[in-house]
Amino acid sequence: MISITVLAVVFGVVFLAELPDKTALAGLVLGARYRASYVFAGVAAAFLLHVALAVAAGSVLTLLPQRTVHAVTGVLFLGGAAMLLLQKGDGEEEIRRPGDQTFWKVAGTGFMLILVAEFGDLTQIMTANLAARYDDPLSVGLGAVLGLWAVAGLGIVGGKALMKRVPLALITKIAALLMIALGGWSLYEAVAG
Repeated sequence: MISITVLAVVFGVVFLAELPDKTALAGLVLGARYRASYVFAGVAAAFLLHVALAVAAGSVLTLLPQRTVHAVTGVLFLGGAAMLLLQKGDGEEEIRRPGDQTFWKVAGTGFMLILVAEFGDLTQIMTANLAARYDDPLSVGLGAVLGLWAVAGLGIVGGKALMKRVPLALITKIAALLMIALGGWSLYEAVAG
């Protein structure tokens, strides 16, 4: 059964953490150059694969004692918050334009870009942490995929308008604060038992 609470928490954390990420900016660039639906298809497929891998890794962590899982996820959340707060640059990468805009070429470009850029990325690690924390792989996976897809959709279709209205630094700070809160709570549970 899907937990709406877990799904909403995961969606929010992943959504906010992914907004300032380089892949959101890459989605914006791809969306400006190519047909949005083709780009989204490739990007969405890559994010689905990443979430499946992250949830599987997080599910393995649930086999450990609960206090250990809380301690590990707490430290990883705090590390993720530090990564967010210490990252430099805008992350925008130059993307080569394929000769034509067929579905497979454009979707393949989006898929490969996200597949490579997101492997071991902060949101993938966060998703594994959340899967371990909540021991609800379906809710965590669905929340993470929807969060990543929402950011991709915003980046592809309306990213320029969002970035003009909401400063990237503010989005980064909000995501980091959420991760610090989750990390602190996990460490508290590890200590308190």
